[in-house]
Amino acid sequence: MSAASGLGGSGALPVSRLRRLRANMIASFATLLRTPRPSGRRIAWPPQRRLVLGAVIAVVVVFATMWLLDARSLTSVRQLPPNVVAAFERITDFGLAGWFLWPVGLLLIALAIADTAILPRFVHGVMAALAVRLGFVFAAIAVPGLLVAIVKRLIGRARPPVDNESPWNYQLFVWRPEYASLPSGHATTAFAAAIAIGAFWPRLRIVMWAYAAVIALSRVIVTAHHPSDVVVSAIVGTLGAVLVRNWFAARRLGFVVTPEGGVRRLPGPSFRRIKAVARRLLSA
Repeated sequence: MSAASGLGGSGALPVSRLRRLRANMIASFATLLRTPRPSGRRIAWPPQRRLVLGAVIAVVVVFATMWLLDARSLTSVRQLPPNVVAAFERITDFGLAGWFLWPVGLLLIALAIADTAILPRFVHGVMAALAVRLGFVFAAIAVPGLLVAIVKRLIGRARPPVDNESPWNYQLFVWRPEYASLPSGHATTAFAAAIAIGAFWPRLRIVMWAYAAVIALSRVIVTAHHPSDVVVSAIVGTLGAVLVRNWFAARRLGFVVTPEGGVRRLPGPSFRRIKAVARRLLSA
């Protein structure tokens, strides 16, 4: 039976497929949340002094950007040709998390519905490997994005049009969109996506980092954020995706911890195998 013929007249999935989806989703979450083996390898973090130094440098860079660039950026942006600003107003929407989360989420649901016990072992293996990779991309983008969506409304920094060129206007805990400038959700998503997609598909790293830079720039040009907002977003998005990667690596999900304490990706299914599985599922 094909996936199309398994749909009822009302468009609802049969009960058996809903149960399969539920069971596979529960099993996936249980695997993701399992405790790493005590005897497993541990990720080697930098020495504490280096971590503290890195944090201090990040704070200095952010405050220097606030002091030197935030107020000046508005003057510079207002001097740009209207057609340039209009172009970036269209580009900036591609920083929305939905461009990644919706297709990845739907693919994960499709894999969970299609995975049955009667499929050959190699098909199970390919589908599991794809699910792990898609699950990582989803989590690496969603986790920092959700954190930023909450924190930015607690910090309450005014967006550029609100604060009349003053980068120091804050209204803590107001939970209003015009006071949700720090950090930028779009830029956080873009940098998290660059890390997540580049982790499994290294050839796309240059493209993804260029995408992240353009999205970050667009948030300043459309006066939705200050330059320091996107600097913080780059840090949060990058660090958040790396921490999610480490979580997966500790459980040998798509990544593995090396004897030296580093993290490397596990080999994934070839494109040929993915096509073979797709043909098998469509003809089932």
